[in-house]
Amino acid sequence: MSRLRIVMSILTLLFIAAVTSALSGTALAQGPGGPAIGPPGPPPNGEQLYNANCVDCHGPEGDVVPGVDLGHGRFRRATTDPELVGIVLRGIPGTGMPPNNFSEAQASAIVQFLRAKASRSAASAGNATNGHAIFFGKGNCASCHRVDGVGARIGPDLSDVGRLRHSTDIEQSILDPDVYIIPSNRTVRLAMRDGTSISGRLLNQDTFTVQILDSKEQLQSLPRSNIREFTFVDKSPMPPYRGKLSSQEMTDLVSYLVSLKGTAQ
Repeated sequence: MSRLRIVMSILTLLFIAAVTSALSGTALAQGPGGPAIGPPGPPPNGEQLYNANCVDCHGPEGDVVPGVDLGHGRFRRATTDPELVGIVLRGIPGTGMPPNNFSEAQASAIVQFLRAKASRSAASAGNATNGHAIFFGKGNCASCHRVDGVGARIGPDLSDVGRLRHSTDIEQSILDPDVYIIPSNRTVRLAMRDGTSISGRLLNQDTFTVQILDSKEQLQSLPRSNIREFTFVDKSPMPPYRGKLSSQEMTDLVSYLVSLKGTAQ
């Protein structure tokens, strides 16, 4: 009887050890919230997801739904990437756009595929060489902006704008600059304690100073103790170009800007 108890005890210990080992392995294979981690899989392929799930309604080029041209970045109800991801995931109530069971990563991959497709379309739709001529000529863009060290510094440097912004955003910024102003491009107005006022593009600020680039391209570092009032300007200093360029000229200009990837030294 004593020998049987010993055998049973040994078997019990072995069983407990096996269960503990299995649970430990499961814990190692899971993240803090429980889902399995395992070897990382390939990132979602936006093109494949679009072709498998979206083509039936939107078509291969994304231009089947009236008023929407996904292949050229024209959307009716969204402009930013998060808004587009939300539509892909949740659909649009009361329309033919249904919600989908994509993960957020998959929805984001579809949006990035469409953005890249739109940028390629913009680059091929116009003549970048003509766009370069418009930028430095009729458009007078270089009076405020610079590209690869050529032009003024009043406005943002556009040497890599094609890498940083989508073609539709670039076109909208040219036609109507006030619609959306990137925070890093905001203009401020400073009312000084001596009664003067200074405006310029905000470059940096800290506890003690505010650094701006004024309209004369002069870098100014102003002590906060000398500033009476600090105000962000709601309007862009850039004039709208709607109606100032023909449709083809605008297409050429956008093609040129999309081509600027910051590769030149």
